[in-house]
Amino acid sequence: MLKIVYPICCGIDVHKTFVVATIATTNRENITTYQTKRFSTFTKDLRALALWLSNNECVHVCMESTGKYWIPVYNILEPSCRITLAHPKYVKAIRGKKTDKKDSVWIADLHKHGLVPGSFIPPADIREIRDLLRYRSKLVSFASSEKNRVQNSLTVSNIMLSNVVSDTFGKSASAILSHLLKHPDDQDFDFRPLLHGSMLKKQDDIALAVDGTISEVQAGKISMCLSHMDVIKSYIAQIEATTIRLTASYSSAIKIIQSVPGISLFSALAILSEIGADMSAFYSAKHLCSWAGLAPSNDQSAGKKKSVRISRAGVYIKPLLVQCANAAIKDKDFPHYRIRYEAIKHRRGHKRAIIAIARIMLTAIYHMLSNGELFNPALYEKAQCKPGFVASSEQHAVKLLQRLGYSVVKIAESA
Repeated sequence: MLKIVYPICCGIDVHKTFVVATIATTNRENITTYQTKRFSTFTKDLRALALWLSNNECVHVCMESTGKYWIPVYNILEPSCRITLAHPKYVKAIRGKKTDKKDSVWIADLHKHGLVPGSFIPPADIREIRDLLRYRSKLVSFASSEKNRVQNSLTVSNIMLSNVVSDTFGKSASAILSHLLKHPDDQDFDFRPLLHGSMLKKQDDIALAVDGTISEVQAGKISMCLSHMDVIKSYIAQIEATTIRLTASYSSAIKIIQSVPGISLFSALAILSEIGADMSAFYSAKHLCSWAGLAPSNDQSAGKKKSVRISRAGVYIKPLLVQCANAAIKDKDFPHYRIRYEAIKHRRGHKRAIIAIARIMLTAIYHMLSNGELFNPALYEKAQCKPGFVASSEQHAVKLLQRLGYSVVKIAESA
C-alpha cells in the first residue's frame, strides 16, 4: 500500500470558465472520503474556493497547468495554500474514463501519495519581471521581422546596399535610404556627404548598389516598417526602464550573474527572471540544468538507450543561454569556454558543443548564486591547459601543438 503523504489535500481540474475541486480526506484506517465542488473563475468564486479549503483545513493543493488559466487560481490560493502546479503529462487520466469530476479526484488521489512532481514557480515579484522580459524578447523578434521586410523590399527594388555594407540599418545606410524614400525619382544624387568613417572607402560600390528604383508601393511599405520599428524601440526602452526599477532589490544577484563572461545586463536580468535568486528551489545544479532543458533525457529499455537528446523544456531560458554561450566563446579575455567548445565541437558538432557550454555556464551560475560569489576566472586556469582532444594521429598532434602556441615545421627526411 502506498504511503499517505497528505491526509487532507485537494485536486483541482482547471478550465477557462470554471474549476472543479475535490478535497480528499484520509483517516487513520486509510479510508478516503471525497468532497467535490465546482467554482467559476471569477474572483468572487475563487475566494469562495479559498474559504472552502480553509474551512476544511486543506492546505495542500494540486492542479495542472492548463494554458494561462491556472494563474488567477494560483494568485488567489497562493497566500493560504501550498500549491503543487503539475505538468499535464504527470496527472493525465486514463482515456475513456475522463470527466471533470473524475479528473479532480484523480489529481487528489495522486497528490495524497506525493506522486506529483511540482513545477518551479518563482515568487510573485520575479514573475512580474519575467512577464515583462518575455514581452521584451517578443518585441525584439518583431523588430527583427520588420528589418527583414525592409530588406526584402530593398531587394525587390534592386537596391543592393546589403551587398556593400555590413549593417543596412547603420548610420550611413539609413541616411541613404531616408533620402531614397523622400526623393524616389532622384537617381543621381550625391550620397558622399551622407557617408561616415570606413564607408568613404566604398563610394564606387555604393554608387552601384543604389542604382535601382523604389516603387510607390515599396516606399510606402518601407516607411511603415521603419515607423513600426521606431514604435517598437520606444516600447523596449520603456520595458527596460521599468525592469531596472523592479530589479533594484536583486542588484547583488544580477551583479553575480553578469560577472559570467558572455552575459550582458539584460541577459542577466532575463536569467534572473527565469530561475529566480534563491537556488534552494532546485535540488542541485543538475536539477536546474534538466529543468532548463540542457540535459539529455533518459529513455532506456531492455538495456538499450533509445535517445539522448535534450528535452523540450526551457523554451525561454534555453535560447537565451545559447545566445550567451555564443558570445562567451568569442570572449578573448577568457578563452576557457572557447577551448572547451572547440574540443567538443571536434567530436560532436556545433549544436551539441554550444549546448554543453550553455550548461557549463548555468552550472556556474547555480553555484555562484548559492554561495554569493562572483565569477572567478582563476578557478579555470588549470582546466585551461588540458588538451581539447587526444592526439591519435599526426594531424591531431600538429593541431594540438598549434593550439598550445607552438609553431610546427615539417623537416624533410634524409635519404
